[in-house]
Amino acid sequence: MNTDYAKYLSRSDQHLAKIIKNVGSYSIKKRSDSYLSLIEAIIYQQLSGKAASTIHSRFLKYFDGYIPEPYQILSSSEVELRAKVGLSRMKVAYLKDLAAHIADGRLNLNNLPAMTDEDVITQLTKVKGIGRWTAEMFLIFCLGREDVLPVTDLGLRNAMKRTYLLDELPKPDKMIEIASTWRPYRSIATWYMWKSLSNFNAIG
Repeated sequence: MNTDYAKYLSRSDQHLAKIIKNVGSYSIKKRSDSYLSLIEAIIYQQLSGKAASTIHSRFLKYFDGYIPEPYQILSSSEVELRAKVGLSRMKVAYLKDLAAHIADGRLNLNNLPAMTDEDVITQLTKVKGIGRWTAEMFLIFCLGREDVLPVTDLGLRNAMKRTYLLDELPKPDKMIEIASTWRPYRSIATWYMWKSLSNFNAIG
């Protein structure tokens, strides 16, 4: 565990301190392939984990087991992607729009690490099918940004409601207020809040 994170957050919030003590080491899994992560984010939207995993496997199989280059996605048949992979018409359109943005240079993934959080979100949300929440997850899990607060995330809202004994799921303003003491480690605190739900539900 990075004790600096743990000590800082524990001193800042007594409720979070209890969670940190119960959860233990901070061990977020960063993704190294930004392009694949965005492809997966689109495929996994609004699907159960099992269904999304099946479609993701078919998607890679369709491209002979490799992550397709943008030009391959652009030249692929929508009919085949729907019939052989199981993608919806909308998700095919999203993947092709992502590929088009990368192919023509509107989205340069190599430039993202040097950008501010808000600039990254602005760039990513220009792609159809990528909203603010997806961009925030990208910031946390791909770029390793430490101070992101995803106020639309249902898991975080549920964890805050339970931890702070709120009468209802908190709205963004309330979440920002609660998390004000977590700065500059709101991503890490959010991870602990997610883990608190896992521990509560006894699922790991």
